[in-house]
Amino acid sequence: MTQVQLQQLQKQLWNIANTLRGKMGADEFRDYILGFIFFKYLSEKSINFANQLLLDEGVDFTYTELDKNNDEHAPYISEIKKLAIAEVGYALLPDQLFHTLAQRGRQGEFILDDLSATLKAIEQSTLGSDSADDFANLFEDLDLNSTKLGNSASDRNELVAKVLSHLDDIDFDISNTESDVLGDAYEYLIGEFASGAGKKAGEFYTPQTVSTLLAKIVTQGKERLRSVYDPTCGSGSLLLRVKREVKDVDMIFGQEMNRTTYNLARMNMILHDVHFAKFDIKQEDTLIRPQHIDKRFDAVVANPPFSAKWSADPLFLQDARFSSFGKLAPSSKADMAFVQHMLYQLDDHGTMAVVLPHGVLFRGSSEGVIRQYLIEQLNVIDTIIGLPANIFYGTTIPTCILVLKKNREHTGNILFIDASNDFEKQKNQNKLLPEHLDNIIGAFENRQDIEKYAKVATLQEVKDNDYNLNIPRYVDTFEAEAEIDLNDIAKQLQALEKDSQATDQVIADFCQELGIDSPFKEVK
Repeated sequence: MTQVQLQQLQKQLWNIANTLRGKMGADEFRDYILGFIFFKYLSEKSINFANQLLLDEGVDFTYTELDKNNDEHAPYISEIKKLAIAEVGYALLPDQLFHTLAQRGRQGEFILDDLSATLKAIEQSTLGSDSADDFANLFEDLDLNSTKLGNSASDRNELVAKVLSHLDDIDFDISNTESDVLGDAYEYLIGEFASGAGKKAGEFYTPQTVSTLLAKIVTQGKERLRSVYDPTCGSGSLLLRVKREVKDVDMIFGQEMNRTTYNLARMNMILHDVHFAKFDIKQEDTLIRPQHIDKRFDAVVANPPFSAKWSADPLFLQDARFSSFGKLAPSSKADMAFVQHMLYQLDDHGTMAVVLPHGVLFRGSSEGVIRQYLIEQLNVIDTIIGLPANIFYGTTIPTCILVLKKNREHTGNILFIDASNDFEKQKNQNKLLPEHLDNIIGAFENRQDIEKYAKVATLQEVKDNDYNLNIPRYVDTFEAEAEIDLNDIAKQLQALEKDSQATDQVIADFCQELGIDSPFKEVK
């Protein structure tokens, strides 16, 4: 698919989403449109899988050709269902396919009840199988009886049928293994919804360029990862971006606290053709109830909620993630708690990269103690990257990336990169462009001083700065003002004074002609 075709597809999808826009808020209609797209994907994947099995039988896996009530067809359907659950993780019957329901809706039939039953059937088809956790309650946010879709059942049915009909006309080309049209379109919609959801967007989406930067950092010099983990995975886009940067990732792990966003992450994985056996996304509060605490990961990435509140319960000082530091992050700012958690989960030879507010670089009290311990005792802070302000949805604050490694190659220094001016202003938001990413990654890989951009600071320099990591302390971006020629300024002032006196004289002459007093002292 060309870029022009992709843009046309994106516009078409956004227009379909706008069919729902007038009924509800952006974060609400997001759940419906993405849920319907996901159902279409599952349906088309079921058709492709079943038709491969039926190649020699002279029949297609569609409602018009296979009937579950037909005694001749029943064995086919039963066997396909069994194999589908084992291999793709779920099963659909011919009368439950997206196209079947969309066609019925086009013809004016009432489809809401059957659509609800179908979505529930997808979840129930996985019960007792290895994919059960990945499909459990996956469609719970698609409330087809909500009055937000219409006051009457008829109105709701008409609206849903219209959306399904429009989606049914789009060919996502999921049989093409060389492209990911549907996945890219899904990502596009998530990004658009994030930009419209304001502050709530921080719960589920990291701008694509920032995700790409984090992914490139943790995969530097690697073609394959055994595992990648995001403790605040949101919609899962950051994890998928890491997967794109290497040839393969054996296993993807994530945890997300928000229930709706957790569902979105699981859908996102499946839509991007990540097999159900190759991802493990859990829903819980990571700091309080970590779900993968016994595992260590090759790559750890995250964009935690900035300066979120947490309990900071003293009992956490007995938790292996925090105990060695002797201090907990303050209850008003959990930023350092996420750093400690991520470091604990990092493999001895892995890399972690986390986006945080600038305050973690210089705030004192318990955060200062934790920061000093990370540098002085553990020596795990490898690189600090300052990002531009206003590049995240819902906040304008400047942010930074902390890169940590347990077994660092460059044990005697820390690299500081000031990329705060690497952006293009777009509407109400700044954006990192590919050339800006190239600059940052180039500086990260080369690890050399670059005037007004990068500085390799020794640990002694950091110690001399009382373990304050504020980037301007190390990267001098001061621009000297041009020298001023005082003699030239004096001459300019003298010329202005002469001009002023000449103007005063003209006004005084006019006043004399009019027979009124001059507002100026007598001009000689």
